[in-house]
Amino acid sequence: MSEQNTATLEENFEKIEELIAALERSDISIEDAFQKYSEGVNLLRVCDESIDKVEKKVLKLMEDGSTEEFADLEKDKHLSE
Repeated sequence: MSEQNTATLEENFEKIEELIAALERSDISIEDAFQKYSEGVNLLRVCDESIDKVEKKVLKLMEDGSTEEFADLEKDKHLSE
């Protein structure tokens, strides 16, 4: 498993910030810039997937103490409109 897949979301965001800082340097070669840009895009995809997984697991605590999946609540909301 690659490092970006085992890193936390926060660690991946820190790495993206490091890549941005490196890209902002005036002495970076085109080859290095392209490599860092590609790495950043891949990290952003990993972060997006992680956020999507978390969103799907979001639970809402109901008044009676029961819980429902977030997606189910959104579906119910649209049906009641």
